[in-house]
Amino acid sequence: VTGAGSGIGLALSHAFAEAGCSVVLADVQVDALEHAAHGVAEHGVDTLAVRTDVSSGESIDELVQSRLDRFGAVHIVCNNAGVSGAGDPWLGPIEGWEWTIGVNFWGVVYGIRAFLPHLIASGGGHIVNTASMAGLYPGFAPSYEASKHAVVAVSESLYNSMQAGMMPIGVSCLCPGWVRTGILDADRNWPAALGELPAATASSEVTRNYVRRAIDEGTPPAAIADMVVDAVREDRYWVIPHDDFLEIAMERFHSIGERRNPQPPDTTPGMPPREQLMAEVMEAMMGEAAGASED
Repeated sequence: VTGAGSGIGLALSHAFAEAGCSVVLADVQVDALEHAAHGVAEHGVDTLAVRTDVSSGESIDELVQSRLDRFGAVHIVCNNAGVSGAGDPWLGPIEGWEWTIGVNFWGVVYGIRAFLPHLIASGGGHIVNTASMAGLYPGFAPSYEASKHAVVAVSESLYNSMQAGMMPIGVSCLCPGWVRTGILDADRNWPAALGELPAATASSEVTRNYVRRAIDEGTPPAAIADMVVDAVREDRYWVIPHDDFLEIAMERFHSIGERRNPQPPDTTPGMPPREQLMAEVMEAMMGEAAGASED
């Protein structure tokens, strides 16, 4: 399980341990990883904690080797690690995109490519890729949404390939809405190699504050993890916990079928009406512009 130090990854680790699985926990944040591994081991299963940067293919290869050295075969892989992005997507440093795509997209690709041969050699298994409802419709964070749309596409292509090749490998794609995690604080693990953390704008902070509230009031990660375990047992591809978000995604696809220009929904679950949100964003932008002119 990547991203196992907190949030959905930690909940997945506990859920699979409760099901009797040995668990390898991977995360870039060492203190959170060690604490998570200690808690998961209390289920009475074997655990292994491996510090892993999923944006690095070499780091993923080391994770695979550590797994094989300790346990041999591998049966379930959860490519779960993710970050929310950083900085203004259009005018800010490109490093914000590089970080988000590196973790959210390349982390999944590296995980699939590194583990798939061993899943096949083990006689079968299952891959779970954590996408998001942001992978089914865009709304607030372009780099995050682009990465999650890519995860959905990669996951479906992988599923189709395994089916066409009659491989004994199941694939599930997790697309949750608001879940009570610390993803908005993911920049605590901003890599020094990318330079200084891009600054947030006043306008982006307006949306971010509402998103934080929605996340804080979101579904507990344990409930999401239980759905994932059920999907693995039932060999089910889609794991979509939030029907209200799904309705918005379906409306988007209907509008595509009618070739209509994009139109964001008037309301998004957990958020204020779009008209109110846009008014607050504009007010923040004007205040930011006024402050800049005074400087």
